[in-house]
Amino acid sequence: MARTLVPGLTRENVGSEALAGVTLLAIAVPLNIGYAQIAGLPPTAGLYALVLPAVLYALTVSSRQLVASPDAAAAALVASSIGGLAAAGSQSYASLALAQAIISGLLFVAFGLLKLGFIANFLSKPILIGFVGGLALDILVSQVAKMLGVKIDSGGEFVEKVGDLVTGLAKLSVVSVLLSAVAVAVLIGGRRLARTAPWALIVLVVATVVTVLAHLDEHGVSVLGEVPAGPPTLTWPELDLGQWFAVVPSAIALTLVTTAEGLLVSRSYSERRGYPIDANRELVAFGVGNVSAGLTGGFAVGSSTSRTAFMDSAGSRTQLPSIVAAVLTLLLLLFGTGLLADIPSPAIGAIVAVAVVPLLGIGELRSLWTKDRFEFGVAAACFLGALLLGPIPGILIAFVLALVNLTRRAANPAVEVLGTTGDPDQALPVLGDATESEPGVIVLRFSAPIFFANVGLLRDRVHAVVEEAESAGSGASRPSGEVSGAEPSPVVRHVVLDMEGVTDIDVTGAEGLEQLKSWLEGRGTRVHYSRLRPAVADRLHHFGLDEGTSAFGTNRAALEALRPR
Repeated sequence: MARTLVPGLTRENVGSEALAGVTLLAIAVPLNIGYAQIAGLPPTAGLYALVLPAVLYALTVSSRQLVASPDAAAAALVASSIGGLAAAGSQSYASLALAQAIISGLLFVAFGLLKLGFIANFLSKPILIGFVGGLALDILVSQVAKMLGVKIDSGGEFVEKVGDLVTGLAKLSVVSVLLSAVAVAVLIGGRRLARTAPWALIVLVVATVVTVLAHLDEHGVSVLGEVPAGPPTLTWPELDLGQWFAVVPSAIALTLVTTAEGLLVSRSYSERRGYPIDANRELVAFGVGNVSAGLTGGFAVGSSTSRTAFMDSAGSRTQLPSIVAAVLTLLLLLFGTGLLADIPSPAIGAIVAVAVVPLLGIGELRSLWTKDRFEFGVAAACFLGALLLGPIPGILIAFVLALVNLTRRAANPAVEVLGTTGDPDQALPVLGDATESEPGVIVLRFSAPIFFANVGLLRDRVHAVVEEAESAGSGASRPSGEVSGAEPSPVVRHVVLDMEGVTDIDVTGAEGLEQLKSWLEGRGTRVHYSRLRPAVADRLHHFGLDEGTSAFGTNRAALEALRPR
C-alpha cells in the first residue's frame, strides 16, 4: 500500500472519514465554545484551536485516532492558573493564555526530542483519575450555575463557587432551568437511541431557535453574544519577562497531564486497532499543536478522550476527520459567526456538563476502593488536592504520591525461601525450613534492586530465617566426622542469595549487604550468589562483596557444589 500523508486513508474509506469530520465538527464547536468560556477566554479562542493546531497535529502525530483539542482539564488549568495573574476577559489574561500554550508546546517538543516520554509513567492511572476528577468537579459547579441562570465567579476557588451557587439559588432563572433540563434529557436519551448522532449540535441548534423565537433572552436566559468573524491570525503575546515566567509552572502542569493522558489513550487505541505509534512523535505533535494554538489566538490543546472515543465508535481510523473539521471551522469563522450569537448559555452548560460527568471517575474510584485501598487513597488525595488547592499544587501532590507509592512497593519486595527439593530454580517459596534435602544450605530469592529503602528488609529476613533454622536444628546430631568436644559446626553453613531479580545495588544497599555478610561469617556461615546478572556481578566486585564467595549459574549448581563430601 502506498504511503499517504494521512496514514490509514484509502480510496475505500476516504468518504466515510470525511463524513466523520462533519460529525467531529458538530461535537467540537459547542464543546470548544464551552471550554473557552471555562478558561475565561472568548469563544473564538476555542474555535481558533480547531483550525491550524488541529491540522498540524493531525499531519505530525503517529496515532491514527487521537483527537487533539482543548478539553475540560486544560480549560480548568488555564482558568485556575491564570485567574490569579490577570482579570478574566482582559487583554493581559488572553496574552497569558497564549504564552502558556506556547511554553507548553515547547516543553512537549523538548520532551519528544529528548525521548522523555517515560516521565508520563510517573502519573499512574489512580493519579490521573483523581487529578482529572477534581478538575471535572470544579468545572461542573460552574456549568450547573450556568444551567440554573445563577451568576458566580467562575475564576474563583471551588469553595467560593459552591458558596456563590448556593446563595444564588434564590435568584435562579426558571426558564434557564427548564431549558437545561430538556437539553440534558435529549443529550442522555439521544445517546441511548443513536450513539453516533450529533446530539450536542442538535441541542445547540434547537435551543438557539427556541431562544430566538420565544425571546428567551428577555426572560432571564443569557446568550453567547456577538462572536467576531474572521480567520485566526498570527499573533505574539505582548508580555514582560516576569509574566512569561509566571505561567511556566502551569505550562509544566499542562504538559505533564496531557503527556500522561495522551500517551495512555493513544497506546490504548493503537493496541486495540492494530497500528504502531511512536510515543516521542506523539509528544512533538502535541508541541506543534500547542505552539500553533498560542500563535493563532487559541489556547492549550490536550488529548480529547471523549471525542476520540466518539470518532472510534463512528468507525473513523484516520486523522482526516480533524482536517475536515478544521476546514469547516474556518468556513464557520468566515461566514457563519452570526449564527452563534443567540446560542443560550444554559444549553452550552448542559452540553459541557454531560461531557464532563464521566471525567469525575466515580466508577473508577469505586473500582479502586474494592481492588486496592492505598491506590484509592492516592486517587482521593489527588482529587481533593486538585479541587481544593488548585491544579499546580494538585500536580505536585500527584508526583509526591507517585514517588511514595513507588518507594513503598520497591521497599517491600518478596524475599522468598526456596525449597531445595525438586528443582530449586523453579521452586515455589515455602514457609518452613528450606534445607531438608541439603542440610546446612539455605537459598533465598530477593526480587528487587538492593537499595537504601529495602536492604534492611533483606537483612532482617535473612537473620530471621537463619536463626529459625539454627533454633530448629540445635538439638540435631552433629555432622559425621565432628570431633567430640570441638566447637560445634553451624547448623546453617551456607546462605545462597538468588540474585536473578536484583538489577542494581546502590551504596547504602552495598553497605547493608556487607553488614549481613559479616554477621553470617561471624556465625561460621558463608555467603554465595546464584543467577547473577553481569552488571550486578560488576557492582558486587566494585564494592568488594564478592570476596570469599562463590557465584553459581543456577541454584541447583550451588546445592551440588555445597553438598558435604
